[in-house]
Amino acid sequence: MQTPYGKECHYFYGDYYRGRHHEECRLLDPLISSSQWTSKLCKNCPVPGILRANSCEKMVLKGEINQGILGIGKSMKISAYCIKSEKVVTDPYVGCGLCHPLSDIIFKDK
Repeated sequence: MQTPYGKECHYFYGDYYRGRHHEECRLLDPLISSSQWTSKLCKNCPVPGILRANSCEKMVLKGEINQGILGIGKSMKISAYCIKSEKVVTDPYVGCGLCHPLSDIIFKDK
């Protein structure tokens, strides 16, 4: 589903049927989502970019909300874990390197 800022994210859910206006981020814990999350966090959220760059089915994303100083500068903090290699993914845009190894042909020295 598209976020209010025009980015495609399958963790964002919006229900606008017959005048309803319910939005939520399904990447977050439901208790956090209802109390601290607002759709303004979608503007600078890295998840749509991560999903475009890496669509590995074995990578699990987890989201948290960084509060910032005095509540100013709220942002989404994303962490990733690979269930195949069983380790934390340092760069979710690239992945763990085990699931989709880069071909030696690409980096072959000439």
